[in-house]
Amino acid sequence: MFLTVTTTGTPERPATDLGFLLHKHPDNAQAFSTSFGTAHVFYPEAEKQRCTAALLLEVDAVALVRRGKGKGRGGAPDAALAQYVNDRPYAASSLFAVALGKVFSSAMRGVCKARPERAAEPLPLRVEIPALPARGGPDLVRRLFEPLGWAVDVEAVPLDTEFPEWGDSRYVRLALESETLTLSNALRHLYVLLPVLDDAKHYWVSPDEVDKLMRAGGAWLYHHPEMRLITHRYLSRRWSLTREAMDRLELVRLAETDDSEVEEIDNAVEAEAEQEARPTPLAVHRREAILTALREHGAARVLDLGCGEGHLVRELLKEPRFTEIVGVDVSVRALTIASRRLKLDRMGERQAARVRLFQGSLGYTDKRLKGYDAAVLSEVIEHLDLPRLPALEYAVFGAARPGTVVVTTPNAEYNVRWESLPAGHVRHRDHRFEWTREEFRAWAEAVAERHGYGVEFRPVGDDDPEVGPPTQLALFTLTTTATSTEKEAKAA
Repeated sequence: MFLTVTTTGTPERPATDLGFLLHKHPDNAQAFSTSFGTAHVFYPEAEKQRCTAALLLEVDAVALVRRGKGKGRGGAPDAALAQYVNDRPYAASSLFAVALGKVFSSAMRGVCKARPERAAEPLPLRVEIPALPARGGPDLVRRLFEPLGWAVDVEAVPLDTEFPEWGDSRYVRLALESETLTLSNALRHLYVLLPVLDDAKHYWVSPDEVDKLMRAGGAWLYHHPEMRLITHRYLSRRWSLTREAMDRLELVRLAETDDSEVEEIDNAVEAEAEQEARPTPLAVHRREAILTALREHGAARVLDLGCGEGHLVRELLKEPRFTEIVGVDVSVRALTIASRRLKLDRMGERQAARVRLFQGSLGYTDKRLKGYDAAVLSEVIEHLDLPRLPALEYAVFGAARPGTVVVTTPNAEYNVRWESLPAGHVRHRDHRFEWTREEFRAWAEAVAERHGYGVEFRPVGDDDPEVGPPTQLALFTLTTTATSTEKEAKAA
């Protein structure tokens, strides 16, 4: 594996400053041991006008196999010959990215005590990689590097130059040029994108891989048009880690988003809802139905369980009758957005005393949820797997026991009225189920009977005579002070 980084300079700012920035002297050839081979750093040219640093990685195929890569279940060799004869010694991959991070770690961090001003300023850079595996071809290479400020010269390597009809291999020759990037940024781009293009890693991807991605890509990845693809491939297509990384990248984006932008978006949504020429959004109908139910039952202290990004909390704050409002959600990202939407950091003292947001899971009992007049589960239950519903049921109706509970959920029968929704599909990809009116009624009545509540049902949105309303609402009212389940638990 081979890579070169070249820069040009002037008598006042010599190109040989590259040696200071990389912490590798141009007059010396250096070798660094890794768990899979030896990395060599040397300078093919080192003049004031032009300086090139090269990183050469010699991969020890035997050492790589001994570390466990390529073993089948139970330790049996998997494709034994392929473990020793493959492209790893020649094509830049995740192995090369690891070596890059180890050998040039200080340069990646932008640390240079000898030339701090040079480390912080853009340099004329040219990076060349003669053999790079690229699953996605030259087009993907351009899509990944061009948005970051690189001029990309990429050429597919043919399978055989003597037989062009065989087509191209999955390898490319790559040259990148930029005059607007610091060396630190350039190395971070390579560290993240090389394994992304290879779409494979030579080691087991554990949760700390998310931290590595944030350290190398947190400053630029969140606004990259291919952020999702990069994150997914870098984390070896592990969805749990990808979701965590996406949430953390969203927090970075929000940290740099002006509050006025959030306010502008909210105002635009409200203005659209107020236009008479357009139908009122279902979300507005839903919030109004919830508020009506809470007003009718005189609720003052309200829980918004699964509050998401704080839309209902904001509506509750507009009415003084709601003296205490608590938003609960399992997603830190959603709570961060809610906090910014509500402007909690700039809210007046009296108003701020009325609202709290905290993280919590509705699959577990929580002492913080006890003692409230009402709780709202707006479009929440359908996001849970059906086996988890009994846990939510007990946490809300059995343990917290608010006087009033409002539950809304989609009416599956109404889905045929959505022209854009394919037959057999749910309304949102995260919905685990969507109930018919009969199914929802059966669940709600059983919950009410088990926990000492009465329940009534209300339509939300236009009530179609054939398929019912788009959203169905169940309004639970506490009729007893303790359930048989609770009494049995206390007796035990």
